[in-house]
Amino acid sequence: MEYRGSFVSLPAIFAVLALSGYAASAGTPPAPVPASPAAAGQEQKEQPKSESKQKETALTGCVDEKAGQYVLTNDRNLITIANLEADGFPTEGFAKHLGHKVTVRGTSNSTGSIPTFKVRSIETVSSSCGPNQ
Repeated sequence: MEYRGSFVSLPAIFAVLALSGYAASAGTPPAPVPASPAAAGQEQKEQPKSESKQKETALTGCVDEKAGQYVLTNDRNLITIANLEADGFPTEGFAKHLGHKVTVRGTSNSTGSIPTFKVRSIETVSSSCGPNQ
């Protein structure tokens, strides 16, 4: 029976061992480097930040103004869905969308009875809004 497996040269094996640190220590693996307490603490602090990132989402409804605050309402019964807060553009940018059905994209902060939606972009769906739209 003839062997037809792959052939690995001895110099290639030494090269791999040298790169991994085994060759220099005569077959003994290198001692692990202990992590410093500061580095371990820093890793733990970074994890909650990534978990606390809010996911961007989209809402569709009608732009209205109530008590000096721009809001998004349900187009069927005009009940407030969210308070709108501009993120990256002036709050006055909502004015041109008053009475329009729009889709807003951004993040929601639901700490109150009505969530605050930080709007990064706004797209007009219809130039009018109401139960028949």
